[in-house]
Amino acid sequence: METRLRTDGSSAALVPLPVDGRLWEQVFTVAPLVLVGTVEGKAFDIAPKHLATPLSWEGLFGFVCSPDHATYRNIRVQREFTVSFPPAEGIVETSLAAGGRSGDGEKPSLAAIETVPARVVAPPLVDGCLLYLECKLARFVDGLDRNSLVVGRIVAASAPQEALRGAEIDDADLIHRLGLLAYLAPGRFASVRDSHAYPYPADFRR
Repeated sequence: METRLRTDGSSAALVPLPVDGRLWEQVFTVAPLVLVGTVEGKAFDIAPKHLATPLSWEGLFGFVCSPDHATYRNIRVQREFTVSFPPAEGIVETSLAAGGRSGDGEKPSLAAIETVPARVVAPPLVDGCLLYLECKLARFVDGLDRNSLVVGRIVAASAPQEALRGAEIDDADLIHRLGLLAYLAPGRFASVRDSHAYPYPADFRR
């Protein structure tokens, strides 16, 4: 598709957008939607995060979080967290994890989320997910406007057998069967089932 430019160099088809927080309310972007587990006192907390991604090929994972949130405070104290990747059918759990807190600071909606123990770290995993990461805190990157990047070193990972790639099943068929959960910011979600092999150039190198 060709984009025609005006003589002053600007695109006739483009609309200027604000570059503050309103920018992300004007368009849709695709992101993962994960559940971060932390230890909170003698209990635990689970919170949904969508600004989340691997940060290296070797085993760093990070997500953006406000220092005002319990997730950040819990990790600062306990120095570890878990990441659970729910399927599209797990959207209810992500909504429950976003529930509000009562007057005593408890999050009652967490009682409806089934959890399982992690292997290496103390925070729990959310049952029924497609991938699990167990992380030790590597560092905080603070000062990202009002937010921070929480960087974890993956010390253990696991997934159900049926979620693993393998020679006996085509990647497209696996994705179609699983239904991967995507967050369409702001405020929508999708089940990813249709996919295609990426057209890498012949000389592409990672």
